[in-house]
Amino acid sequence: MTDSERQTDEEQAQAEARDSGFELDSTLIEAVEEALERKDAEQLRELIADVHDADVADLVQSLDGDQRRAFVTTIRDDFHPQVLAELDENVRDDVIEVLGLQETAAAISELETDDAVLVLSELDEDEQRRVLEEIPPEDRALIEEGLAYQEDSAGRLMRRELVAVPTFWSVGEIIDYLRQAADQDEDILPHDFHDIFVVDPGHRPVGAVTLSRLLRTRRPVLVTEIMQSEIKVIHTNTDQEDVAFLFRQRDLTSAPVVDDGGRLVGVITIDDVVDVIDEEHEDDIMRLGGVAQDDLYSATIETARSRFTWLLVNLGTAVLASFVIGMFESAIEKIVALAVLMPIVASMGGNAGTQTLTVAVRALATKELTPANAARVISKELLVGIVNGCLFAVTTAVVAWIWFENLGIVVVIALAMIVNLVIAALSGATIPLLLERFGIDPAVASSVFLTTVTDVVGFFAFLGLASLLLL
Repeated sequence: MTDSERQTDEEQAQAEARDSGFELDSTLIEAVEEALERKDAEQLRELIADVHDADVADLVQSLDGDQRRAFVTTIRDDFHPQVLAELDENVRDDVIEVLGLQETAAAISELETDDAVLVLSELDEDEQRRVLEEIPPEDRALIEEGLAYQEDSAGRLMRRELVAVPTFWSVGEIIDYLRQAADQDEDILPHDFHDIFVVDPGHRPVGAVTLSRLLRTRRPVLVTEIMQSEIKVIHTNTDQEDVAFLFRQRDLTSAPVVDDGGRLVGVITIDDVVDVIDEEHEDDIMRLGGVAQDDLYSATIETARSRFTWLLVNLGTAVLASFVIGMFESAIEKIVALAVLMPIVASMGGNAGTQTLTVAVRALATKELTPANAARVISKELLVGIVNGCLFAVTTAVVAWIWFENLGIVVVIALAMIVNLVIAALSGATIPLLLERFGIDPAVASSVFLTTVTDVVGFFAFLGLASLLLL
């Protein structure tokens, strides 16, 4: 490929990335990977120059470990702090490791306090302390106040930057204040805001006025004449789920946050509430699937270890079901041990597949799983299936030996366990992708197909191997 052809392709990738709608276009990812392979720093910067920070975060997450580190190293001088706040926690750790503590601290100090608190709260205690030491004292104080609030509370969710005015100001005075603060290029005002809060002499909120209403009103009018006095205030200790419910019920775009004394200390905006709703729904879905957290970007061994506990619980319930079947041994005409142990293989495959399925369906819904990174995600899930398959093959073999003391049965159930867990992992990752490609909702239909696959494969592998090795 000539330089002119390559340049044309990369320009096309940039254009398609800008016009592709809501998700990151795969052509941009491919162009970035090519630029990284050629170590073309200038072209890499051009490719992401007009890309939104959230899309840059998605781009970073779509790269593998080595590419990710090379990408951050190359653009570190042009790295936008907001990208840190948009990254998955596991990926953010990799990025922070490349940036170093000083650059990370500098980036965090440029974030609004709610995003800064979010990034710091997900670091371990030692890293958190070292990063805070590098942040300027005035910014550090606000961030430490945010970190002092309980996790998942309104105090953690709010940002400290807001616009508050006294009750005796007029519309003209407010507009002049806003313009003067902007002209002085001071960090008095937040980057974006929807409402202006009116406070009494004790700094307690008594009303709010939207920017649109403010700008439609003549200058001499007092703010108390146009403010909405019936406002819903949120206490710093309010749970974030309750905050999200309030925003849904009242169709709010922002809401004031007060301390124990009723004083205005922060504001929660709709963009943070959307994140909370997504987080809470994700948590519910993950729990239904027996997954502790979203591990799409976790290492293979870490993912396997995190899922092991729930699978172990399911192994116990499967053994219990088999014990119940074993109570009716006299009624079973052929190889009693096979009939007793057969449900274990199918049950374990179904639960392992459900774990993979839960992560895949959620990732598709949030556009984190795309055709661009599908092969890598499927490969990882396949490795997880192999790891857990081997672990539970050993565990189940020990149970079978203690129960029946028959080496042939031990070998059959161990091999069947590996086969079914590997197929379950592969099915859980690929079925949602195939269904989405054919226009079928993966969240609705995936579990039906997965159950069919794991049951059929589980029974067939177990009984087929038994027929070959024992009969």
